[in-house]
Amino acid sequence: MRKFARETNPSALQHVSLRIETPLPGPFKYWHALPVVVRAVLTGFVVTAAGTLPWAALASLNLKYLPGIPWAVPPTALYLWFFWKYVRGEGWPRLTSAHRRNNCRANDLSGDAWAAAIGAGLLGLLALVLFQNVYGRLVSLPAQASEDLSAVPTFTLFVSLMMSALVAGIAEESGLRGYMQGPLEKRYGPTVAILLTGLVFGFMHFTHREVTIALMPWYMGVALVYGALAYITNSILPCVVLHAGGNMLGAVQLLGTGRDEWQTAGSQQPLVWEAGTSAMFWISSMAFIVVTAVAVRVYASVPRAARL
Repeated sequence: MRKFARETNPSALQHVSLRIETPLPGPFKYWHALPVVVRAVLTGFVVTAAGTLPWAALASLNLKYLPGIPWAVPPTALYLWFFWKYVRGEGWPRLTSAHRRNNCRANDLSGDAWAAAIGAGLLGLLALVLFQNVYGRLVSLPAQASEDLSAVPTFTLFVSLMMSALVAGIAEESGLRGYMQGPLEKRYGPTVAILLTGLVFGFMHFTHREVTIALMPWYMGVALVYGALAYITNSILPCVVLHAGGNMLGAVQLLGTGRDEWQTAGSQQPLVWEAGTSAMFWISSMAFIVVTAVAVRVYASVPRAARL
C-alpha cells in the first residue's frame, strides 16, 4: 500500500500534512517521551470515549425517563458539533490546535476523490458481508442479545439509533482512524497501524454482551476497510460517512429483523464441518473472492482519482 501514498498528489488533497510533528514545549515533553504506540492508543481511546460516552449516558437516561420523547438527541447533537470542531483543531488551548488538526486528519478531498473513496469503501463493505456469509458457516457466531425495548416508542427508538450511528461515525473515526492510526502509520507503517487499530476497535466492542472473540474477524475486516481508505486518502471524511451510513442501515436491520449488522444470515446455518458444504456456500465464497479482487483494484485507483 505504500505505493498508493507515493502516487498521491499532495496538491489534490487540501490541507494534507505529512510532516513529522514537532514535540510540544513545556509539560508536553514528558508526554512525547512515551513510545508512539502508547501515545497513539491512549489518545485514540480517550478521543473515542469523549465522543461516545456522553451519548451513552444520555440515551440510557432517556430510556428510563420520558422515553416517549427523544430528549437526549438535541443536547447530544450540540455536543457532537462542539466535539467535531475541537478534535479538528478549534478551541482552547491554541498550543495544541495544530496537533489536533493534524492528528484528526479530517482533510478535504476533491469531488473525484470523494466518489472514488466512497465507491471503494462500499465495495469493501460488500466484500466484508460476503466474507461473513462464508465465515458464519465455518464458526458458530454468538446469538443476538435480546433486550426488551417494547415499552420504548418506535419514533424514540429510531431517532436514538440514528444518533448512535452518527456518534459512532464521528467519534470512532476521529479517535481510531485519526488520532490513533495516523501516528502509528508514520512510525510503524500502514500495515501495523491498521492491525493495531483494528484490534483496539474490536476489543472496544466487547462492551456489548453478545460480542465474543468469534466476532474479531468481522471487526478486523471493518477496520481494514476504513483504515485502508483513511491511509490512501489521508482523510477520515469518507470513513465517517461510510461508518455512520453503515450503522444507520444496521439500525434499520435491527429494528426490522432483530438481527445485528454482523448477522447477515437470518439464523445460524449448520457448520460445514457438521452438514457439509452447499451450493450457496460455494457461491458466497466465489462472490467474496471476486468482489474482494475488484475492491482492491478500486482502492488502488483512489490516489489516481485524487490527482484529477
